[in-house]
Amino acid sequence: MLNFKGLARRERTYYALEMEIFLLRHGLAADRDSLAFKNDAARMLLPKGQKQIKKVSRALAEMDLEFDLILSSPLLRAAETAEIVASGLNSKKRLKFSDTLEPEKDPIQLISRLQRLKPTPNSILLVGHEPFLSRLVSLLTTGGPDLHLDFAKGGLCKLQVDMLRADKCAALEWLLTPRQMKSMA
Repeated sequence: MLNFKGLARRERTYYALEMEIFLLRHGLAADRDSLAFKNDAARMLLPKGQKQIKKVSRALAEMDLEFDLILSSPLLRAAETAEIVASGLNSKKRLKFSDTLEPEKDPIQLISRLQRLKPTPNSILLVGHEPFLSRLVSLLTTGGPDLHLDFAKGGLCKLQVDMLRADKCAALEWLLTPRQMKSMA
C-alpha cells in the first residue's frame, strides 16, 4: 500500500527548500573618503541615492515582486535603502537587519543564518554592499570565488535556489542595472 501522507510531506519539504533570492545593492551614498564620515557604517544615502532607490522600489512594485523577508545590512546606507523599499512595497513588518550582510563578512555566515529560518521563506530580498554581494552570488552559482560581477549601486540580482547551501546551488536568472530599473519604474 502506498503511503500518500509520507509522499505529500516529502513534497512539501522539497518545495519549501526552493527559494528565490533577490540581492539589492544600496543606493548612491556619501563618499567613503569624506571627512564627515570617518566611520564607514555611518555613511548615508545621498539625496540622489534616495531618489534612485525610490525608483527601484517602484520597479519592484511594477514587477509584482513580494518578499517573505527583507534582510538588510545594518550599515546606514543599506538600512536606508531597505527601509525605502520596504515602505514602497508595504512590507515594513518583513524588514529585519543582520550584521551577516556587512561588506567584509563571510557569505557562509549569512547562508547559515538563512538555513535556520523557520518557516523557510519562498522569496527573500537581501540588501547589502560590495564586495559581499558578488562573493555571495559567486559562491551560490559556481561554488567558489571566480565569478566577477559588476554590481552597481542600486542594482538588483535574482537567484533561483534549489536547496540553499554554501556551494553551487543557484542559477543566476538576471542582474539588472540601476538604469534598467529606472526604465521599469
